[in-house]
Amino acid sequence: MREFSKDVLKIDCEAEIDRISEFISEQLQSMRRDGAVIGISGGVDSALASELLIRALGQEKVFGLILPEKESNIVSKVFATKQAQKLGIETETVDITPALDGLDTYNKRDGFVKEVFPEYDPSYRMKITLPPDLLDRDAFNVFTLTIDDGKGNQKTARLNKEVLNGIVAASNTKQRTRMVYLYYYAEKMNYIVCGTTNRSESVQGFFVKYGDGGVDIEPLAHLYKIQVYQLSEHLGVVKEIINRPPSPDTYTYEVSDEEFFFRMPFDTLDHLLYAWENNVPVENVCSVMDLKEEQVIRAFRDFNSKAKTTEYSRNMPPSLC
Repeated sequence: MREFSKDVLKIDCEAEIDRISEFISEQLQSMRRDGAVIGISGGVDSALASELLIRALGQEKVFGLILPEKESNIVSKVFATKQAQKLGIETETVDITPALDGLDTYNKRDGFVKEVFPEYDPSYRMKITLPPDLLDRDAFNVFTLTIDDGKGNQKTARLNKEVLNGIVAASNTKQRTRMVYLYYYAEKMNYIVCGTTNRSESVQGFFVKYGDGGVDIEPLAHLYKIQVYQLSEHLGVVKEIINRPPSPDTYTYEVSDEEFFFRMPFDTLDHLLYAWENNVPVENVCSVMDLKEEQVIRAFRDFNSKAKTTEYSRNMPPSLC
């Protein structure tokens, strides 16, 4: 383990690119596939993964899918298209709205929202978030629903378990539907499906099982989010993507990953997550990060809770084998 410092997550970009490229190439050969399919979302993780794929396999062996739906941020498709054009790879854009309509995704979710706010209709924007400022105050991971009627009127309410589970279950069909399309193209072309989950997400379970977590390889799963940005800058990922706040892009009201799940900025999060994973003494963390002991303990407690709650997502299904 490296000595804990503000520089502990700095990487040798070229060496890391070579290491990941070799990993991708080896996995492709071991699975006896001819190339890789990747969903390009307009976010930094998928943009970096696509850059690494062409480094490892070449443009002709990488196929990009852009999979918007009616509630996606309009810039997601624009940025994804720009990144694909920069790479020079073959792509296809498929609107998954009809598939989600077939699953009744929007109506099912909206039905749960209306249990909290009966006046809600599809003209409103909505999002769910966790309490902010994890380091500054104790607060359980209880989600809040926010609706906005577009006329300056906003309402919020804490969600009970039943309503939260209903909203999440419906919303997660978006990620799982995208994976259905990715595997259709991958199997048709004898390609693998490349994942885009980074370490900051993987360790805490910020992905959908059999959705964005249901892939053949995860070339970013060892990289903390700030390391994703280091490599993205080095490889020249489209600037608009690098500058865009990370978002799940799942709800009609824009919400960042920090608001939705992590509860602190990535630079702080990743250093604290590294310290937690590597059992760095709390007093050392306080000294390096200029934080109080109770703040570090609060963060570690949150990491531990999320990791335990989502452990099932990272493991193969239990069996008697």
